[in-house]
Amino acid sequence: MGDGGKGTMMIEGEHMPAVQVATADGAAFDTAALGTGRTVVYFYPKDDTSGCTREALDFTALAADFAAAGIRVVGVSKDPPRAHAKFSAKHDLSVELLSDESGAACDAFGVWVEKSMYGKTYMGIERATFLFVDGVCTRAWRKVKVPGHAQAVLDHATAA
Repeated sequence: MGDGGKGTMMIEGEHMPAVQVATADGAAFDTAALGTGRTVVYFYPKDDTSGCTREALDFTALAADFAAAGIRVVGVSKDPPRAHAKFSAKHDLSVELLSDESGAACDAFGVWVEKSMYGKTYMGIERATFLFVDGVCTRAWRKVKVPGHAQAVLDHATAA
């Protein structure tokens, strides 16, 4: 993110960007508020799709373990707050979901990237996870594959 965030992925050693997002109930939230203690921030493409649902359920299944270790877990996508609220209620999620409708957080964390499917290119959120300790990125997982990911994040975060 050394060039100001546009187009470059957040890397280890960088500070958490301060950007405005919204909670699932629509309240304004500044990511700078996540800057104390240990926080996992994971970006995912879309509420209620198969991979994103599995990832949210996996983090939810481990929520007590993350909490016991003093680690806050938040998921971020560009879906609006009402979609987050519906997604969370439908799947009984315990992870906190933040809405980045403006794309400011996606840009700041460098996860708004060119993707391709069936030969077509488009812009979208790259599935990525970041571990922050007192506001500094200590680990970045890029191009995340969902199976086993939440457990791998927990294992790394509790071993550190």
